[in-house]
Amino acid sequence: MTLDVISYKAVVFDMDGTLLDTRIDYSRMTELVYAEMRTIGVPEEALDGSGSTKFNIEGGVSYLVAEGRKHELYELEGRINGRAKDLEMENADEARPVPGALELLMLLRKQGYLTGVLTRGSREYAEYVLTLCGAIELLDVLVCRDDHPEKDAKPSPQAMKHVAEILGVLTEDILYIGDHSYDHQCARDSGAGFIAVLTGTYDQEDWLRTGEDIPVLGSVADMLGMFDRA
Repeated sequence: MTLDVISYKAVVFDMDGTLLDTRIDYSRMTELVYAEMRTIGVPEEALDGSGSTKFNIEGGVSYLVAEGRKHELYELEGRINGRAKDLEMENADEARPVPGALELLMLLRKQGYLTGVLTRGSREYAEYVLTLCGAIELLDVLVCRDDHPEKDAKPSPQAMKHVAEILGVLTEDILYIGDHSYDHQCARDSGAGFIAVLTGTYDQEDWLRTGEDIPVLGSVADMLGMFDRA
């Protein structure tokens, strides 16, 4: 599959494993999150047991809504975001930009593209590591997990719609770069373009198993030279 990357107005990145090399224990995070849901009586069968390494509370949310317990969601999301943020911050000082990431952001801005990050990380964590890595001043938009209700977070296409609204473009004008199926799902369902990278969660075989025609690159560094409006 090929993409006419020149036609896009904005290039937006997933953060952990795509733009930055970070040290988050997603397995531990998933268990912490699910422990919160079990505490309030969400049954095991309502939780996402797919083995994903990036937590998804959609099953628990759906269960509570179906049980007439929607009023409990705000407090639950607050506790989950708090525990997840604490774990994110544990090794935040070890974050480093993926080789070529900063160079790519600078090139994109020089060529007139809007740039951004759409992440399931918390805002406090995202702002910290992006600042630490020298990337935050190279972004036009940052949309995080806790900026909106959980139902709007990746992989919901609404997450990309929030990005597009802030940038003042259509979702179809955005090229999204990510390392996980959540990233691809969010881009696909919102109408954004997508390129996968192998610096994070998924390897080449994982992407092949999706059964979809997804362009896959080794890292964001492989995108240097793809964008030239001169």
